[in-house]
Amino acid sequence: MKFSKKISLIVPCILAFAILFATVGFASAASEKLSIYAALNEDEIANFVNKFKEDTGIEIEYVQGGAGDMAARVQAEAASPNADILVGGSVDVYAPLAKAGLFEQYDSPNNDALDSRFNDPNGYWQGWYMGVLGLAINRDRFAAELAPQGLEYPKTWDDLLDPRYDDLFVTSNPVTAGGGYIFAADQIFRLGEDAAWEYFKQLDQNVHHYYKGAGDVIMPVATGEFIVGMSWVHDIYKQVKAGYPIDIVIPEDTAYEIGGVAIVKGGANTENAKKFIDWLLTEEVGSMNTLNSNRYSVLPAVASPEGLPAIEEVDLVDYDRTKAGEMKPAVVEKFDAEIVSKR
Repeated sequence: MKFSKKISLIVPCILAFAILFATVGFASAASEKLSIYAALNEDEIANFVNKFKEDTGIEIEYVQGGAGDMAARVQAEAASPNADILVGGSVDVYAPLAKAGLFEQYDSPNNDALDSRFNDPNGYWQGWYMGVLGLAINRDRFAAELAPQGLEYPKTWDDLLDPRYDDLFVTSNPVTAGGGYIFAADQIFRLGEDAAWEYFKQLDQNVHHYYKGAGDVIMPVATGEFIVGMSWVHDIYKQVKAGYPIDIVIPEDTAYEIGGVAIVKGGANTENAKKFIDWLLTEEVGSMNTLNSNRYSVLPAVASPEGLPAIEEVDLVDYDRTKAGEMKPAVVEKFDAEIVSKR
């Protein structure tokens, strides 16, 4: 009887201890992991994985893809998120997800000194880099075919309307490419809507075809298949460094992206996600990203990419990010109906 009584007391204690141990063990395991959806190049996210583990002891698991694809995953998994962080891609992509309640609010202490345009006023996303649109020009073909016709490198987006660029220019489809849409919004902001649609129709006469992604444009120009292509300057510059015969032109009134990061609401490792954002906004990591990706940092202390103009020297269009997000569905629908579908 006494023995039975002791057992009845010991068993609940053992069970309670086991539950406590399991809970602590689970928390400990969770505190050493972070799951990321990354709209960055594979080599860039690999650098982050290694450096974050080195600095924090936290291991990153990631899925890499385009910003649109990664955002679609976050949306599809709203009821049961598989990621803790969405990182990379323009914050234009983040705004609809924030509006749908898919992000956790977080105001990093490391963003206090940043220009206000890099911080979401509602705290759902954080800007941490900038990318600008520009032109890749195959210098060999340009010198052999267009320079003898009296053409100089284009200085403005309007210069691309010259009929001598017919079938020699490539760009990306605003319906499928974030960079393509930002290019379209750029023209609307600098010209006004009616004039911009006239511009798109005229430019289409010179476009050989539209690529699905902005990054897809670069190698065909680098290898001489085409002479001029529109894409992100940081991605073009990678191929310059690789030795391809291409030059970069950043036209007047160019558009820019603010690269984002946000905490996915309901993720398993929210505290680690906060640590990741704080870590991204350090000078050391900002410098590493600029060195590896050629992107501009939002941190004033981080120098512009070596070999590219300082961001202060770039002539940026007055880009209304809120309006760009609001008008995007209508613009891409119209571009598909009036430009792409009529080719």
